[in-house]
Amino acid sequence: MTLIGWTQILLFCAIIVALTPLFGAYLTRVFNGQTTPLSFAFRPVEAGLYRLCGVDPQREQHWLTYTVAMLLFHAAGFLLLYGLLRLQSLLPLNPADQSAVAPDLTFNTVVSFLTNTNWQNYGGETTMSYLSQMLGLTVQNFLSAATGIVLAVALIRGFARASAKTVGNFWVDVTRCTLYVLLPISVIFTLFLVWQGIPQTLGAYVDATTLEGGKQTLAVGPVASQVAIKMLGTNGGGFFNANAAHPFENPTALSNFVQMLSIFLLGAALTNVFGRMVGDQRQGWAILAAMGALFIAGVAVCYWAEANGTQILQSLGLAGGNMEGKEVRFGIVASALFAVVTTAASCGAVNAMHDSFTALGGMIPIINMELGEIVIGGVGAGLYGMLLFVIVTIFLAGLMVGRTPEYVGKKIEAREVKMAMLAILVLPLFMLGFTAIAVVYPPAVASMANAGPHGFSEVLYAFTSQAANNGSAFGGLTGNTPFYNLTGAMTMFFGRFWMIVPAMAIAGSLAGKKKVAATSGTFPTNGPLFVGLLVGVIVIVGGLTFFPALAVGPIVEHLAMLNGAAY
Repeated sequence: MTLIGWTQILLFCAIIVALTPLFGAYLTRVFNGQTTPLSFAFRPVEAGLYRLCGVDPQREQHWLTYTVAMLLFHAAGFLLLYGLLRLQSLLPLNPADQSAVAPDLTFNTVVSFLTNTNWQNYGGETTMSYLSQMLGLTVQNFLSAATGIVLAVALIRGFARASAKTVGNFWVDVTRCTLYVLLPISVIFTLFLVWQGIPQTLGAYVDATTLEGGKQTLAVGPVASQVAIKMLGTNGGGFFNANAAHPFENPTALSNFVQMLSIFLLGAALTNVFGRMVGDQRQGWAILAAMGALFIAGVAVCYWAEANGTQILQSLGLAGGNMEGKEVRFGIVASALFAVVTTAASCGAVNAMHDSFTALGGMIPIINMELGEIVIGGVGAGLYGMLLFVIVTIFLAGLMVGRTPEYVGKKIEAREVKMAMLAILVLPLFMLGFTAIAVVYPPAVASMANAGPHGFSEVLYAFTSQAANNGSAFGGLTGNTPFYNLTGAMTMFFGRFWMIVPAMAIAGSLAGKKKVAATSGTFPTNGPLFVGLLVGVIVIVGGLTFFPALAVGPIVEHLAMLNGAAY
């Protein structure tokens, strides 16, 4: 661990904190339907889309109608993307003559991109045509990200409104999010990435001659545009198999740093949107502080573990830390920071192989995902996941003081607590349930590259990543099999939508309640006491739920490493 390394980490955090209120103010204006600097260009387009689709922008929806609209929207996206991948060999923009994607892999991939997971049991440059990458995967990167953001905004409206029957209009929200937020930022980001050296072309793959005189085919394509939205929308699906470790996806230290910033940008800004909409920005800063405390703790452990390496490396005189599986152009600190950022934010892009991290260094990404990726989290998903823990925390605080719990002027009652617990328990059900099946089912065990606790960690990481809609892979696990394609698709689907429906039920319940005035007995929720209590509840719930699984995976592996054993 070095001063320069910690300087990079603190600079990253400082920039995110500085950008949060700026983008928070802009997002608030967008979702309140107010004029923005881009209104002159996009208002006519927005109005035209409403007329074309028969949407009345003035008519809002009940939470159930809002949720059904979202589900129907994704059902249509499923059919279109499934057909595109199965027919890609017959469609244009396929210079490498990629064949149709296998049915089980298509099913897994379609569910993956619809749910903002972007888990990939394939190599992009050897499986997908340009048309599939652009019209299929990149489009879903925009729409799944927009869905997460607008669901968070709908939940915020539930806290902000009083005696209301509606939480917004899904079609209006998703249109505004795409037009005013995701599209313009992605265009600017794409140009930056092209400047950094990322390809953006429809030309055929390039044949090159190596220094030794050998022939090599270099895969290219419309890469920069997909990388921009995969990072901004916390999607994470790579154009190439090596993802952000590939020099055509992440060529420089500067591109790496800006990509990390883009992963956190909108998720952090939504905490400020929450504060603005409920009329107290300190509430948003309190939530961001809780996220930040968990993030810094995770970065410190991961950076420390990778910088110290293992006793085996040290015995060989390699005292510079663990560089196995890391790119030299990024080094240990940028690789460790990226690993924590991408798993704290439900992105899933990787610039290093997590399978090659030390046991404790690889455990931090797993913990980030097991907590539901509420540390910033995926765009929108992180905020509504954190608000579920806020509801549980307020409930526990109310029990301690013997009062009906309140939060931002709304009484938190049995319905909200039950829905919050239902949503929180969905993730461990699939993370741990399918892991237990996979480690005893012979065809699934055969896909594990390593034995012992490291092999267990590979399987645990896979189902944790999919249930949390992250999409990053630990590596070493052969996932393109019928078992993992089908169980993975189920995990991604239920991990996304079984969490969304209870969250939307909470939004509708809260929106219909009256505001209650704060009194001397109201528990303050915008100060350090609340932040500490919230962090404590998250850690305790996560520890009680997942410690046994971690104990037989990365923790046992670390203890074995201390005795000189490696897996």
